[in-house]
Amino acid sequence: MSDFVPPVDPSPPAPPAPVEPRRAAPPAPVARAAAAAAPRLAAEAQAASRSPYAGLATRALAFATDAIVVNVVGWVVAGIVTLGLSLLDVPAGVEDTLLALGALGGVLWSSGYFVFFWSTTGQTPGNRLLRIRVLDARTGSPPRARRALLRLIVLPLSAVPLCAGFLLILVDGRRRALHDRIARTVVADVADEPEPVRSDVAPRRAGRSP
Repeated sequence: MSDFVPPVDPSPPAPPAPVEPRRAAPPAPVARAAAAAAPRLAAEAQAASRSPYAGLATRALAFATDAIVVNVVGWVVAGIVTLGLSLLDVPAGVEDTLLALGALGGVLWSSGYFVFFWSTTGQTPGNRLLRIRVLDARTGSPPRARRALLRLIVLPLSAVPLCAGFLLILVDGRRRALHDRIARTVVADVADEPEPVRSDVAPRRAGRSP
């Protein structure tokens, strides 16, 4: 039996060659243009969402709220008057006259409701709830009574035909409907304005419990 032992190579095996990472291909011109335009488009969208003027849906909800207030008050007053007439022996001619006066009173009540609030604070109860305000387009303050009355008179024109006058809100730069254009008014979004602080409330003193 032979005592021959094969020689062992003392050098370790060579490490594998490092794999060079693949470089990402440069973006295509279209991708680069889109990446450059994205911040500008996002800024424009954000600016549009912060428009200082109220949109169509907000104005519709505010008007619906005011219509509910006007109608509820009118129904309550009409119910009281009807109940009073039923308890009294009123001639038919007088009753018809009272009904005509009641209808006229209803028109004056609804008209005075809008004209009063528009010309004083620019906000009806519905406008205040939705945080919008009717303003003179030139001065930025609530419109005078005559302009508020004009706005109310021409408001039905925005509903004819097929509410086309109201659809102008969607394309007008200041979101004006047809009656806003005629009366030279705008409806501002005042959601970011702070709530008014009553001046007749005395400030609390420090360290004093309420």
